[in-house]
Amino acid sequence: MSLRPVGIIGSGKYVPDRVLTNQELEHMVETNDEWIVSRTGIRERRIVSPEQASSDLAYEASLRALEMAGISAEQLDLIVVATITPDMAFPSTACILQNKLSAKKAAAYDLSAACSGFIYGLANASNFIATGMYQYALVVGAECLSKITDYTDRNTCILFGDGAGAVVIGVVPEGRGFKSFELGADGSGGELLKVAGGGSRCPSSTQSIEAKQHFIYMAGSEVFKFAVRIMGNAAEEALRKADMQKSDIDLLVPHQANIRIVQSALNRLELSEDKCMINLHKYGNVSAASIPIALAEAVEQGRLNEGDCLVMVGFGGGLTWGASVVIW
Repeated sequence: MSLRPVGIIGSGKYVPDRVLTNQELEHMVETNDEWIVSRTGIRERRIVSPEQASSDLAYEASLRALEMAGISAEQLDLIVVATITPDMAFPSTACILQNKLSAKKAAAYDLSAACSGFIYGLANASNFIATGMYQYALVVGAECLSKITDYTDRNTCILFGDGAGAVVIGVVPEGRGFKSFELGADGSGGELLKVAGGGSRCPSSTQSIEAKQHFIYMAGSEVFKFAVRIMGNAAEEALRKADMQKSDIDLLVPHQANIRIVQSALNRLELSEDKCMINLHKYGNVSAASIPIALAEAVEQGRLNEGDCLVMVGFGGGLTWGASVVIW
């Protein structure tokens, strides 16, 4: 069976209005703006209002992606939402989003691969279209990380923010679209980055709440070392699968976790910073939403032209990683 060429035909993003600056964090925990910027590159992040949930952010980003794609929600065959902060355990945030969009014929499910989730979602959804099973899919990364962040923990509260990014994928001209995916996982590192409470291993209880097991735990230095290694590895492997070289890259859109990790990837790929989309100074780490938000901003800024080679790469809890090569 011959596979159809599949690519991104629309993108969009949404971030909450509320801005949490480093200066505000100085009054919440023992930290300062200079320390945060020098170690992470983050200057501010967006925070949802108490009544907002991940599906609300996903809805706004999806409307923008659908508008750019020039299709209606009723034409969608599939909705995949990558998130570690679903509205609730079930139904899935994708089903809630399907209802908000009135995308009545779309199958819908969530995908959990933490910060790599958007790349996993693209790889997953693109196969449905490549085989001819579906025509259009909506892939969303949406997170409300402020809801699971401990704002008394100076090591993690400086990092995370909220937002959503979405893309519509469909059939594209021959020679365009996704050329490769590289996905991976190392479950032995699962304890390094996690939210322990709320699942079947550690159900919600007075004890789990008092132990702060419903907040993000991260072994920062170990995750940093993993990220520095895997970002370059995953991008290089995706390029190899696409039969392309580092020098072919026109734009790198990495997971926006830490400026030092991004710079390490640039060095590994022998790229200058002007070939990289960086917006972590504005939004911090938005997990599965980081890459699609950065991609949507790159499109808005005219940084991608037809025929350009785009590389997206990320890493996350699990531990997981993912990369993709796309001809725009």
